[in-house]
Amino acid sequence: MLAGKNILIVEDDPVFRTMIVGFLNSQGCQVREAEDGLAGLKALKDNIPDLLLCDLAMPIMTGMEFVEEVALQYPMIPVIVISGTGNMTDVAQALRLGVKDFLIKPIDNIMTLKSAIVSVLKMQDSAQQKQQDFSQRWVTDGDDSGLVEEELQWHISELKNDPQAARELLMGLMPDLQSRCGRWKLSYRALQSADMSPVIFDYIWLIDGQLAFYMVDTSSGGENSTATALLIRACFNDFLRRQGNYLSSVQHLVAQIELGLKYSGYATPVKGLFGVFNLAERQLHLIAAGIGGKLQVSEQCAMITAGQWLGDDACNNPLVILPMSDDGGRLSLSDINHANFSVNFETVT
Repeated sequence: MLAGKNILIVEDDPVFRTMIVGFLNSQGCQVREAEDGLAGLKALKDNIPDLLLCDLAMPIMTGMEFVEEVALQYPMIPVIVISGTGNMTDVAQALRLGVKDFLIKPIDNIMTLKSAIVSVLKMQDSAQQKQQDFSQRWVTDGDDSGLVEEELQWHISELKNDPQAARELLMGLMPDLQSRCGRWKLSYRALQSADMSPVIFDYIWLIDGQLAFYMVDTSSGGENSTATALLIRACFNDFLRRQGNYLSSVQHLVAQIELGLKYSGYATPVKGLFGVFNLAERQLHLIAAGIGGKLQVSEQCAMITAGQWLGDDACNNPLVILPMSDDGGRLSLSDINHANFSVNFETVT
């Protein structure tokens, strides 16, 4: 799997870099080295690698600055970060920038690195098969039949054993508190118990005047809740990227995410809610997957029934279409005892 792969290593520690280079050379890789971020960017201009390994703590240009620049200029390159910090804020920031895996130094078993590289490259090869159905990406063919773990390959057991680190990671992945597209603005408000796994939220502005979003109550998923939430996040973002930031229906999105959970081998049913706000038609399309709520529009209030949980055939839950006023509305969650969570849709001048 690794023979002939072109890998760029950006690492300022010459001892660690030499060790990684030697191992990858023994696996048949074509390896290039850079000792800092600026040298790494120059190497990328010379040749695009199949995979990029980089550190976060580097001189001249920090590893996070380097990863951000790579995400802007070379979004097609899969990145694995190897860092001496296990700070969940750093992990979350790296994931928001599209990093595929995050490994912590020291690496006690070099085969951990090989496994991470193989998994990421398999996902990359699968993604390039344009005729392949999205759901099939979760299973490999032939003798290696089984799960190909998505986006965050690592540490499911570690996150189970450290609930506080898992919570910090999930909170760190939350998007900006407000965002704007044209005359419409989205903002959200979250008051959450520090002792419970949180409600997480994510959204994407689509190219056809729509906003896709979801919420997941990670406290409902048991010990695998963090891994399940990361998988949902990966499915949501990956599916919409592959659709060209276009979504035909929220039912299709939920069905594809449920397939991802089914094929994962470790995901557990969780409570969620998925929605698309059509700005032009001022309509909110919702599928409640275990989380109910209400939409307040002017003086009127529409109730949303919770339905089956995500992972328990939530794609069969009814689609709810609610009108929005010219001024917008407020979507508030119910059925959650440990959090007060609401999303506002409003027009701005």
